[in-house]
Amino acid sequence: MSVIIGVIKEGKTPPDKRVPLTPAQCVQVMNRFENVEVHVQKSPIRAFSDEEYERLGVKVVDDLFHCDIIMGVKEVKIEDLIPNKQFFFFSHTIKKQPYNRSLLRAIIENKIQLTDYEVLTDENESRLIGFGRYAGIVGCYNGFRTFGLKHNLYQLKPAHTCFDRKEMEGELSKVKLPNNAKVVLTGFGRVGYGAREILDLLPITEVDPDEFINESFSGPVYTHLNVEDYNAREDGESFNKAEFYSDGRGHVSTFPRFLRHADMYVACHFWKSTAPFLFTREDLKAGDIRTSVIADISCDIDGPVASTIRPSKIADPIYGYNPISESENDYSKEGVIAAMAVDNLPCELPKDASGDFGNELIEKILPALLEKDPTGIIARGSETTKEGMLSEYFSYLQPYLEGKE
Repeated sequence: MSVIIGVIKEGKTPPDKRVPLTPAQCVQVMNRFENVEVHVQKSPIRAFSDEEYERLGVKVVDDLFHCDIIMGVKEVKIEDLIPNKQFFFFSHTIKKQPYNRSLLRAIIENKIQLTDYEVLTDENESRLIGFGRYAGIVGCYNGFRTFGLKHNLYQLKPAHTCFDRKEMEGELSKVKLPNNAKVVLTGFGRVGYGAREILDLLPITEVDPDEFINESFSGPVYTHLNVEDYNAREDGESFNKAEFYSDGRGHVSTFPRFLRHADMYVACHFWKSTAPFLFTREDLKAGDIRTSVIADISCDIDGPVASTIRPSKIADPIYGYNPISESENDYSKEGVIAAMAVDNLPCELPKDASGDFGNELIEKILPALLEKDPTGIIARGSETTKEGMLSEYFSYLQPYLEGKE
């Protein structure tokens, strides 16, 4: 029996040019998986044109009603849902986001099996797919671009004006950091390692956290902090990472000491609401703060990184945070922190980000979807069923669905 996978036209505003499968990857899927076809809905906004798909023999169609499985990237508009299908996309509902409650209700009403990329995990609950790597890559690049603008040292092209990652990386040759420049990085997931890919291309040396704080250097340096480097137990007992990840209450942040030594902070960590803020607005008012640029790739608004008071946009990625007034100001002014807090960073390099995502989709997800799934990857990642119900794994969303939460 044949299976038809449809790639849907993205409907979000502003438009998202990313795709779950590039033209070459569509061909790869059809060659690798027996009796599988990939059809692509016509779209004028993709990073890859309809003609690029057709050139490789991929069928481009007006609608996807004939498809069995429908894949996109961002939330699908309610009017574009097709009953009794299986959809894959980032739904932004698992945290009970109020703005997508009506979407989840419509998915239930249309008896759609929604499989959310965000919760596709292995048996150890590690995420299998996402755009985090490219968030780190673009976000770190944007951080160094911001540093050059803030201190009038150099100018880099905005990432979204570069043809691809190769051109963007070529811009890094313009980066000229002061010999005493110091950068601190948090986060060891996809995002943090993506940021390191940019750091690896720069003339900057990694040092450990203690050296970063206590020693002087003859050239630019950075340090990559783990959670135990900037958190401690309130009772003074030994830090236990597993306990901290389980419940961050009873801990305090020791991160402010790095603000006194770092010129730039690149935030790539995952933060839970039970954990302490990394630094507060009061922390930023201290007279000995050295940090002048914060690239908040994690982008939790009014959260653990106090300077992130709003998300910024790709077209206007930098704003200033005045620690004294706790408000926006001109980022070029003395004493004002230049904040880069774009919340859709992978969209700046849609072709590269799509290719990276599609590779993970083909290697880690499609075998479970189209062949065998002994560990239940698809079941654990499906929020709803074709019977018009929440799946057993997402029953906690019922009060949210009913508008009670």
